[in-house]
Amino acid sequence: MEAIDPAFGTTTLLLIAAAAVAVLLFLIIKVKMHAFVALVLVSVLTALAAGIPVADVPDAISFGFSNTLGSVALLVGFGVMIGRLLELTGGAQVLADTLINRFGEKRAPFALGVAALLFGFPIFFDAGLVVFLPIIMTVARRFGGSLLLYGFPAAGAFAAMHAMVPPHPGPVAAAEAFGANIGLTLLVGAPIAVLAWYVGAYLVSQAIGRRVHIDVPVALFGEMNGGRDETPDPDGTGAGASGTASTLTRTAPAFATVLGILLLPFVLISFNTVLDTLMSAGVVAEDATWARYLMLLGNTSVALLITVIVATLVLGLREHSMADVSTIFDKALGPVCSIILITGAGGMFGGVLRLSGIGDALSGSLSGLGMSLIVQAFLISTVLRVAQGSATVALTTTAGLISAAAIDADLSNFQLSLLVIAIAAGATVLSHVNDSGFWLVSRFFGMDVKTTLKTWTVMETTLGLTAFVIALGLWLVA
Repeated sequence: MEAIDPAFGTTTLLLIAAAAVAVLLFLIIKVKMHAFVALVLVSVLTALAAGIPVADVPDAISFGFSNTLGSVALLVGFGVMIGRLLELTGGAQVLADTLINRFGEKRAPFALGVAALLFGFPIFFDAGLVVFLPIIMTVARRFGGSLLLYGFPAAGAFAAMHAMVPPHPGPVAAAEAFGANIGLTLLVGAPIAVLAWYVGAYLVSQAIGRRVHIDVPVALFGEMNGGRDETPDPDGTGAGASGTASTLTRTAPAFATVLGILLLPFVLISFNTVLDTLMSAGVVAEDATWARYLMLLGNTSVALLITVIVATLVLGLREHSMADVSTIFDKALGPVCSIILITGAGGMFGGVLRLSGIGDALSGSLSGLGMSLIVQAFLISTVLRVAQGSATVALTTTAGLISAAAIDADLSNFQLSLLVIAIAAGATVLSHVNDSGFWLVSRFFGMDVKTTLKTWTVMETTLGLTAFVIALGLWLVA
């Protein structure tokens, strides 16, 4: 759908945008309205207020929703299936135990962080943290010291991967809004996320952990090892999801198997990116059949589909039937439906802002202040993150606001990927009381609000700022 000629001037459009965001925040934060309902409602009202003809409003709101959902649903669905299967087959435990044994006691926090980075590729922040909690608690009790020394490197790793690396919904939705290559965004985002984690999360967490001592919560430790039972016991063996020790299979997979499954989508996706570059350079003919087949395998959705199939064959079917594995997938997909819909609705809101001309007005105003597009992206995302808490909503809304300017700027795919990282960086900083992740960390690590603000909020901010500095540096030399 093409943009509609603005019915109002820049000032009026900016006031409409400010009012729309304010109403959205009021409905989500104060009224406690579900984010999906609030986003759809505000999208309709914004379309009407911005002068989009009534007859065109249905097309305007479905424009951003369908475009975002078309890609996000597949990637998030496949990603959570891979993550759940790795979790229930003992993949997370094997990954962490092997790395800790190889890195040694002194580098146990680093090993936990590396394991979380690898496992954080397909699994969401909150799910990853819950899966790793028993491992974190066990290691903290074994080696001693503040719980933060061991917990924050892992939590920071999940936060970095969730915000910056596809197939997580935020970066996927942002990349789709710009028309960026998702495969390249993954290949660019992953190393930036790792570097940002090391500097802004790992090193900072070790400094915080030496300054703030948090004991392992005894009651919580017992709860995490015996109170969580989210999946059925398909074969009556008692292999459910109560902690990481009880897994779907009786024999844990090998470390090389787990690592191979996690690396498989990266390898496949690289086919697409590398061959596309070679075709553009004229090294490979654009109509080469073999290249097109490899590029199909490298399509992000197809790569994740292949990974799901491989994970099913080498993990799920080792000791169980396909029906049992299907049950696990059903249980994994249910909880992410809300996330997928909210992400799609965030794309809807961003699409309305774009079609109405509000995005152009906002970007033009910031450009008039001498701000480059990547700085605009970071600042807008930061404001939305601080105001409403959700990193995903901040990512999708910011992408919608500046997508028109990004497209008009005729940026390279590499620059578009850096723009996604800048938005993700802004959506990471300053986690506080309106962020569900803030409360998750506060509860699980046994910290009060003041301590969580002094520790977790600080680390999330240094993580986001580090990612932005890296992206900005690459942007300047691109």
